[in-house]
Amino acid sequence: MRVDYDEYLVDDNLHINWYPGHMKKTKDLVRDNLKLVDVVVELLDSRIPFSSKNPDIDKLAGNKPRVVILNKCDLADRAKLDKWIKYYKDRGIKAIPMDTMKGVGLNKIVDECRNAVKDKMDALIEKGRKERPIRIMIVGVPNVGKSSIINKLTGRKSTVTGDKPGVTKGKQWVRLKGNLELLDTPGILWPKFEDQEVALNLAFSRAIKDEVLDIETLALKLIGKLMVIEPEKLKARYKLESLGETDLETMNMIGRKRGFITGRKELDYTRIATTVLNEFREGKIGKITLEVPEDIK
Repeated sequence: MRVDYDEYLVDDNLHINWYPGHMKKTKDLVRDNLKLVDVVVELLDSRIPFSSKNPDIDKLAGNKPRVVILNKCDLADRAKLDKWIKYYKDRGIKAIPMDTMKGVGLNKIVDECRNAVKDKMDALIEKGRKERPIRIMIVGVPNVGKSSIINKLTGRKSTVTGDKPGVTKGKQWVRLKGNLELLDTPGILWPKFEDQEVALNLAFSRAIKDEVLDIETLALKLIGKLMVIEPEKLKARYKLESLGETDLETMNMIGRKRGFITGRKELDYTRIATTVLNEFREGKIGKITLEVPEDIK
């Protein structure tokens, strides 16, 4: 299979490459508007804090004060999440676990943004300047939950949200309580995935569109990963006494256990793949984090 769309090129081995398109425009948007911003809020996926971190953001943000949000913490393994919080703390960055659905960590975002620029704002007041709104920019990869967090912060449905990457299309300034202004940007990835493990993790979490991927192969790779890092959760979810010797054997066992058989008495691999991917993304297989700081090369 070979799929070639405007944004992705996927070959038979599920080797995922990034092709610049509207993402280049987003990168330019971020760079051009940074001069207007006091604080950069970097949104990461708690299940893949390294893979969902865009290395371009460090270059673009420079010395701007930074607040890191570990979103979807309700889907992550808490012990592994704590390792990531410590990882950022050791680097002088406050990382806030966030559950958009329940609003966990919401108030801390505003507090940390205000703390990050307190000295700057105090200096302006001392000079007799009128206090102005603190301007925040939210950045992150597609489908990491930026619009949902903005909606929670504003208390209204201010931006369009969806479970597909790329729903937010352009620059949006949103006024927040507490004299804050927030600049939302569309999800931004980067020009080349040098590490295919990163690309796969982004695909597992749906930062990359399913529509341009071979989901059967993607699910097979996810099963193989879970067999290594979370075998017990995989067995428990699909009521398996043991796992197969290979990822394909385990995939077959899941299909037979769930009764995913076609009219021709063959396993329905598309249905198996869709089920496994969706149940991972919804947290039904368990609270899973796919990487820890020790994995960083």
